Amino acid sequence: MPRVQTVAVLSLLLVLGFGVSPASRAETQEIDWLELMPAEDLALLENLPEVEHNGDGPALLPDEIMTGRVVPEMNNTEGRIPGFVVPLKTTQDMEILEFFLVPYYGACIHVPPPPPNQIIHVRYPEGFKLEALYDAVWVEGTLVIDRTENDLGTSAYSINAESVTPYQQ
Repeated sequence: MPRVQTVAVLSLLLVLGFGVSPASRAETQEIDWLELMPAEDLALLENLPEVEHNGDGPALLPDEIMTGRVVPEMNNTEGRIPGFVVPLKTTQDMEILEFFLVPYYGACIHVPPPPPNQIIHVRYPEGFKLEALYDAVWVEGTLVIDRTENDLGTSAYSINAESVTPYQQ
């Protein structure tokens, strides 16, 4: 892949990951989405073929990147991570109790889903309301390696959230 395309892909991933940096909030470590991908998965993304827009349906990621490889050092990482909500379990009052956190709006809802290491299964028994699915949130808690599969996607990580708050930089 030409260098310009590689830089564009990495730039897109940083934007999708909200471009957070650990220095931007001293009291809580910020987790970047790219930290959840092993080096071999990042290399696969850097070397994706150019997308052609003449086929039927969305472009698919290579099967190899969908294996759910994780970064062992991220297990038991306390911090916060921004993302978008894909509800899995709600109350009758539409409070969200369980969801997939994803790095970009529409993931899992508009196929294909992101790789499992880019989906976090979140449980938040307190529940919260979201005005719109395109509103980003911060999830704070301890990230663990834990595979969850359902019809919407497969996650390689999970968090029992301590808090879920609207995203603000």
